[in-house]
Amino acid sequence: MKRYLATFANKKAVGQVVKMGLIGLGNTLFYFAVFNVLRVLGVELRPANVIAFTIGTALAYVLNRKWTFDADEATGSLKETAKFFGVNVVALMITDQMIAFADRRFELTRIGENLVLVVAAAIILLPKFAAYRDLVFGSDLNNNSDNLDTEAVS
Repeated sequence: MKRYLATFANKKAVGQVVKMGLIGLGNTLFYFAVFNVLRVLGVELRPANVIAFTIGTALAYVLNRKWTFDADEATGSLKETAKFFGVNVVALMITDQMIAFADRRFELTRIGENLVLVVAAAIILLPKFAAYRDLVFGSDLNNNSDNLDTEAVS
């Protein structure tokens, strides 16, 4: 476990986290725009979340695949795409349950809905990064395990 956690403290991983964070920030703004437009148009809370999340996930896949993880092929395999969407379906379920719980408990206003979405995004950020890196786009853990300590970020 210690060796695995060390894989998050090398230059490559830090660069990937930064890239994913920038994509995530832009994608989050896009997501919020879609979500709020849908809400203004009368779409119910949870369906609006699912629709916005799905559109955002497709955009995140394309951007993370090419820029963050520098995937070799021009297009991803069906298996890779399915894994990416699978990771995000789990994230969606967590987000959806957080929204449903908070709405039942606090009868959320539009601002409250958005605050819950921000909290959910923060909670799932690092687990999503690990899943993208290790499960979806392939990990360098097996290929570069000898270089982990020499590349550690100080």
